[in-house]
Amino acid sequence: MATIVNTKLGENRGKSRLWLEGQKLAREGFEPGMKLHMELKDSEVVLRVVSTGRFSISRRERNGLVSPILDVTTNELTAIFEGVSMLRVLIRKGVIVIKAHQQHERIQEREQRLLKKLEKGDSLSVCSLFHGGGVLDKAIHAGLARAGISSHVSVVVEIEEKYLESSLRNNPELWTENSCLIESPIEAVALTRNPTQVDMVVGGIPCTGASKSGRAKNKLQFAESHEAAGAMFFNFLQFVCAVNPSIVLIENVPEYAHTASMEVIRSVMSSLGYHVHERVLDGNEFGVLEKRRRLCAVAVSKGLEGLFDLEAVSPIRRAESCLNDILEPVSADDERWKSFDYLADKAERDKQAGKGFTRQLLTGEEPFCGTIGKDYSKCRSTEPFLVHPEQSHLSRIFTPVEHARVKGIPESVVDGLSDTVAHQILGQSVVFPAFEAVAMYLGKSLSKAVQSLHNLYQPVLGKLPSN
Repeated sequence: MATIVNTKLGENRGKSRLWLEGQKLAREGFEPGMKLHMELKDSEVVLRVVSTGRFSISRRERNGLVSPILDVTTNELTAIFEGVSMLRVLIRKGVIVIKAHQQHERIQEREQRLLKKLEKGDSLSVCSLFHGGGVLDKAIHAGLARAGISSHVSVVVEIEEKYLESSLRNNPELWTENSCLIESPIEAVALTRNPTQVDMVVGGIPCTGASKSGRAKNKLQFAESHEAAGAMFFNFLQFVCAVNPSIVLIENVPEYAHTASMEVIRSVMSSLGYHVHERVLDGNEFGVLEKRRRLCAVAVSKGLEGLFDLEAVSPIRRAESCLNDILEPVSADDERWKSFDYLADKAERDKQAGKGFTRQLLTGEEPFCGTIGKDYSKCRSTEPFLVHPEQSHLSRIFTPVEHARVKGIPESVVDGLSDTVAHQILGQSVVFPAFEAVAMYLGKSLSKAVQSLHNLYQPVLGKLPSN
């Protein structure tokens, strides 16, 4: 029989304190008046019942009931558990074993692992969830490279075969022969008992239930009510717990910041020893023509806190002066130019109904355009269209290359793809230079963190195995 108590390390008059009281002591045979001897073993403290000892079991009597009390206040606890907020106390017949809670050990392990890689110049491993066509991962890889840090995807999860095929072909710099590719819904992935440990988790949690259009279309009261995407944050957090990264990066629509999902993410990440930084990144601010706003959340392990400031990230690219600067040469008689009468009719109906929906009919002289979504190839009424230079009743959507350019995404991402698949990959991705800038600043912060972490973990670095 045994009792386990996870408790915070207290303090009394400048010394660390462990306080235990009640029947959990009595059931394991600890009674008032017993003496205990303290033994220090590496990273744990052992208290044993002896005939004469330094510590005693005292008592408290309330309403006729006597409760045993163990109050250990000593400098030894301070020395052994410096920086530890949570203890794991095992109470067994005649013996009490005190050690740091396993979560503290996991924090130390991931930070030491990251430090060792940074010091050796090894490639950082990334777990990519909801990978899509790999645009976000490509931006993170490019940004870290700008800071002199190499990286690769170690584990990739994506449900769509066509997106994975595109990423494998068009993003070769992300992959190694040891990369594990999982083509599956994330909720169907069985996490092993000893999963691969990584340095970063990167993912754009599906936002169908959080975006304004998604909630309106599906008539959802809460983002979590969405049948397919509502619980994805739970699966995401399961992966974070399993692979124990030092850095977690999430992107989503700005509305996601106000969902219950994000509130749970913040709470869980805090309990796992991370500090979460959040900022809405605007495409125009970060040097592209698309006015796309995305929530960026970066969670850093607590040993890195103070070394990274998301608000300090600044643009690394300057946008073109207008849309004409990114257009491909499309002839005036190209079949892409169409009348789209049904859209014109719908716009008139919406106007009469007072719905406020208007078409984005652009000449190319504009310094920006609105957001382009996943289903752009369906030619929807509220997304950007270019008006024919000579026949105003004709218009067209951007080509995939133009679509990539307005987001600042390397055109190679959509090489060899149909227009439909190319627009899907681009439409559900990110403003490339914005997340590249975040990763570059993060990489520089990690490089600066090496000395601080080295000083913190120097006593145990030699014991850490290579990963």
